[in-house]
Amino acid sequence: MLENIRLSFQGIWAHKMRSFLTMLGIIIGIASIIAIVSTIKGTNEQIKQNVIGAGNNAVQIQLYQGDYEIEPAYTEIPSKIPVITEEVRQQIEAFPEVEEASLVYRRQEYDTVYNVGTSLAGGEVLGIDTHYLSVYGYKVAKGRLFVDRDYDSFRKVAILDTTASETLFPEGNPLGKTVEIKGEPFVVVGLVEQLQEFQPVINSQEDYYMYVQNQSGKVFLPSSVWPILYRYDEPQMVVARAASTDDMTAAGKKTADLLNANAGIDTNNEEDTIRYKGQDLLQRAKELQELSASTNQQLIWIASISLLVGGIGVMNIMLVSVTERTREIGLKKAIGARKRKILAQFLTEAAVLTSLGGLLGAAGGIGLAQIVSRVSESPVSISVPAMVFSVVFSMLIGILFGLLPSVKAANLNPIEALRYE
Repeated sequence: MLENIRLSFQGIWAHKMRSFLTMLGIIIGIASIIAIVSTIKGTNEQIKQNVIGAGNNAVQIQLYQGDYEIEPAYTEIPSKIPVITEEVRQQIEAFPEVEEASLVYRRQEYDTVYNVGTSLAGGEVLGIDTHYLSVYGYKVAKGRLFVDRDYDSFRKVAILDTTASETLFPEGNPLGKTVEIKGEPFVVVGLVEQLQEFQPVINSQEDYYMYVQNQSGKVFLPSSVWPILYRYDEPQMVVARAASTDDMTAAGKKTADLLNANAGIDTNNEEDTIRYKGQDLLQRAKELQELSASTNQQLIWIASISLLVGGIGVMNIMLVSVTERTREIGLKKAIGARKRKILAQFLTEAAVLTSLGGLLGAAGGIGLAQIVSRVSESPVSISVPAMVFSVVFSMLIGILFGLLPSVKAANLNPIEALRYE
């Protein structure tokens, strides 16, 4: 085998230009497929990031009425829906798909959060426990987080995110200053920002309502002071951080099932229209990815045509090589070379030729993917499995299309081959 590989490289090097032109179809085909697959993979990751966010894998589980989220400010919630206890939160956190869970109150406010006449229009007010900021990946930029005494003593203190701080306190540092929420004063004790900044791509009105309206700033309050502003028995929503992105759907479903069971909601009963549901962002991302799947497959099939053309080129050049080396084959057979030795030699030469084309195509595919990314400003993600598969597939093409010339060489009559001019 090693001798056959050595002879193959000698033959390729002896006819460099012819060998390169023979490999060109393979190179173009492999490069095109890798570039397409890398672009598809990068686009899918971008879709997932746009839908899910900055990689915190947080899943919101809240009350829905039919297909619509319940807004406590505008919807009468049945009295049978209980407040979620710390014990239930710990049960949620015990799920293998969940790393951490938080209980949250949330209201979107338009004209109730002020600082000396400046309003936080469209911002969110959240009553949070000690787990929320960790679940969403916030870090302290200035000041401090809430401590146990803030909860136990019902202190009217607040934490702002950077957007709310810039809106309410354009002059600078908000620490120690007061914001007014529904007429109640709250002292700002901290400023937080997310560890990973998320800049979603807005492509539709639906994207706008999902992302932009939630970018107006957030004011965080200790959950214990929520009844000062709103209902004392208002049910919370749960935010669970999944162990991985792929666990988000399972984490949301298991949490929703537990909350529904705890509230006595029969999810199989169509009359129970109010129930807890997980915001399945991962499923939405998959649906968006599937929309372009058929087009992507067509592109891959089109690129694969060049591999077929390359294979035919390999067969052609190997037939030429057999014709050129007829006397050599006859001499080898005359001194005792068996058919399988001749067959193995030519098959190895075809496989080496296409494998080199596959390697060059893989390198070209990486470069082509980067060019496509720069020109179209679209993300790419190089797929290592696709590269390995492409090189192996190119080798199989060499064996397949080199089979006919190899069989022809192995079946040559040694006497006629020696007399060939």
